Amino acid sequence: MNRTLYTLLFHLGLPLVALRLFLRSRKAPAYAQRVGERFALNLPAMAKGGIWVHAVSVGESIAAAPMIRALLQAYPQLPITITCMTPTGSERIRAMFADEPRIQHCYLPYDLPWAAGRFLDHVQPKLAVIMETELWPNHIHQCAKRGIAVALANARLSERSARGYARFAGLTRPMLAEMSLIAVQTETEAQRFRQLGARPECVQVTGSIKFDLSIDEQLLPRARALREQWQASQRPVWIAASTHEGEDEIILAAHRQLREHHADALLILVPRHPERFNSVFELCHGQFPTVRRSSAEPINADTAVLLGDTMGELLFLYALADIAFVGGSLVANGGHNLLEPAALSLPVLSGPHLFNFLEIAAMLREAGALQEVDDAQGLAAEVRRLIELPRDAQRMGAAGLAMMKANQGALKCLLDALGRLI
Repeated sequence: MNRTLYTLLFHLGLPLVALRLFLRSRKAPAYAQRVGERFALNLPAMAKGGIWVHAVSVGESIAAAPMIRALLQAYPQLPITITCMTPTGSERIRAMFADEPRIQHCYLPYDLPWAAGRFLDHVQPKLAVIMETELWPNHIHQCAKRGIAVALANARLSERSARGYARFAGLTRPMLAEMSLIAVQTETEAQRFRQLGARPECVQVTGSIKFDLSIDEQLLPRARALREQWQASQRPVWIAASTHEGEDEIILAAHRQLREHHADALLILVPRHPERFNSVFELCHGQFPTVRRSSAEPINADTAVLLGDTMGELLFLYALADIAFVGGSLVANGGHNLLEPAALSLPVLSGPHLFNFLEIAAMLREAGALQEVDDAQGLAAEVRRLIELPRDAQRMGAAGLAMMKANQGALKCLLDALGRLI
C-alpha cells in the first residue's frame, strides 16, 4: 500500500468514521461536539509560527506535559499548539495548561491531505512534535512539503507493531524517511525504526521522559492538610485509579473484604473516562456511603468511598492515598502510567495486564516497588498487608522513587535534540 491508496481508502471509509463518532457520542456526548475541528473546519483563532505537539489522548498528554512546560520556558516567544483525538485528552490538556496563555488547543484533523494541509496553513508551526507512536502519513507528508521538521518524541515500537508497519512498507518507509528526529526509549526500538526505513542519523535513543515527571512541591502539603480536614490522617486510604469497565466491581469487592479487617478504610475510586462517572457513582453508592469529589461535600467518618470525578486532579488524588492500585490492568486494556504513584513514593499495585508498560513494569517489579494481583481477594490481601506492615509499604514506595530518579535525564536529551530542529 502506498500513500495514494491509503488516502483513497481513508476517504471511502469516512462514513464508517462518522458512524463511529455517532456511536461513541451516545456514551460520551463530547464526541458529538467540535466535529468541524476533525476536518480542519471552525478551528479556533491561533497564533502562528510556534511549536505543534500532538498527544493522542490522556496518557500521552500527561507524558508530554513536562516537555511542553520545558519548551514554554526555553522558547518564551513561541506559542505551543497541542492537539489530541479524544475528549478526555482535550479536558486534560485544558486542565493542565489553564493558566498558560501561550498554549492553544484543538483536535487534530483526520489524516486527509486537504484537512492536514488546512490545519498546517492555519497554525504554520516551525516544528511538529508527535508523542510516542501516533504516526499519520498525510500529516507528516504535508509537513515535509512545507519544510516543517517533524520529531517523534518518547517513541515506542513493540515487535508486534514493527511487524504491522513492515507489512505496509510502501506507506511507512517514505513516511519515516520524511521525519527529522525519532527519539526512542531503547536501542531495541531504535533498531526497529531503522529497519523500517527511518534515516539512521535521525534515530536517537533518549530514554523515556515519563521518568522525568516533576511533582509540585505544594502537592503533598495540600494533600496532608485535606486529610487533616477530613480527620482522616490515621485512616488507611487507598486509591484505585484509571479504572475501566469491569474493574470497579472487583475493586469494590476488595474494599468490602478489606473493611472486614479495617472498618475505617477509605477508597478513592477514579474511573478513567468521564462518561462513566455517573454509572460508577451509582455502583459505589449502592454498596457504600459514597461522596463525589466534584460535589465538595466533606468526607466524614462514615464515608467509605470517594469517587474521583474531576479532571486534572489525579496526581493530587494519588497524594491523598497511602497505597495505589493502577487500573486498566485487571482487564485486558494494557495498564496505565505506573510512574505517577511511584513519583509520590507510594507502593504500587496492578493487575496482570500490563502489555502497554512491560518495560516500566519490569523495572518497578525488579526494584521491589510493584506488586501484581489477579482478583478481588488478591487485591484485598495485598492492600491489607501494606496497611498492617507499614515498613513494607515505605520500602516499596522508596524503591519506586529511587528507580524513577535513577532513570531521569531523558527530557534533557530530548530537549537538546528538539533545540537543534527549531
